Amino acid sequence: MVSVINTVDTSHEDMIHDAQMDYYGTRLATCSSDRSVKIFDVKNGGQILLADLRGHEGPVWQVAWAHPMYGNILASCSYDRKVIIWKEENGSWDKMYEYTGHDSSVNSVCWGPYDFGLILACGSSDGAISILTCSGDGQWDIKKISNAHTIGCNAVSWAPAVVPGSLVDQPTGQKPNYIKRFVSGGCDNLVKLWKEEDGQWKEDQKLEAHSDWVRDVGWAPSIGLPTSTIASCSQDGRVFIWTCDDPSGNTWTAKLLHKFNDVVWHVSWSITGNILAVSGGDNKVTLWKESLDGQWACISDVNKGQGAVSSVTDGQQNEQ
Repeated sequence: MVSVINTVDTSHEDMIHDAQMDYYGTRLATCSSDRSVKIFDVKNGGQILLADLRGHEGPVWQVAWAHPMYGNILASCSYDRKVIIWKEENGSWDKMYEYTGHDSSVNSVCWGPYDFGLILACGSSDGAISILTCSGDGQWDIKKISNAHTIGCNAVSWAPAVVPGSLVDQPTGQKPNYIKRFVSGGCDNLVKLWKEEDGQWKEDQKLEAHSDWVRDVGWAPSIGLPTSTIASCSQDGRVFIWTCDDPSGNTWTAKLLHKFNDVVWHVSWSITGNILAVSGGDNKVTLWKESLDGQWACISDVNKGQGAVSSVTDGQQNEQ
């Protein structure tokens, strides 16, 4: 999610690949090529290092906070092929679960909507996507989508739990219609949508517009309105906004947000889903907003400067 904070001295010994605020915006988790995950208290304009988590044996590409209703839980993924889920108990952080089911670098982790419990999607360079679900007794159920993307998966992002339009259309007192879906981006230049049906994960849509590796995807948060929105960015320098007004979710339309002069590494939606942050190889972060007539315009231009969060694969290429 897009958020603005004061500069934090994260004191990593190497390139930082990701930085994520928790749900309440009071803690920051960072990860680095120095193999560490660090957690900071960032309340009241200051910063206090709360934990330095060591468990990975390679550069750590991404971190993701679970919803706080499940406690203070953080997932991290690494070049070492591992996903580690960390949990804070009585002020100290320990491994809750370690997943070693991938054959290559794990590039992306994303928690599903809290409505589904603790469920984590993981995308790997081995081309597979794993979905880890925590059962009530603390055990983890694993489902794997093999060959999700040829050559490798770079990013995963969950859809909102509520089916678009169901909050508007449903009768009073009836529960909204929930469905498990997420989007992924890969080295096959494709954006793919996945849906769970009868306990099995199936490819729902294949979206083609990019001419090079898709580096990141972001499914926009929803307030129950009839439209689904996804952003994707690529090695080809382009960012696309994909929209679907079709209740069945079958018809997606691509609109080119902008063609940048360099690779675009990351896209991130604001919590209300109406502002998109884009960061790329030009070392800039730009913010984009859709006007009432459906046109996207840049509303700011923030220079990342030194010590900024770099891309996963920027470091990955250095490591390989």
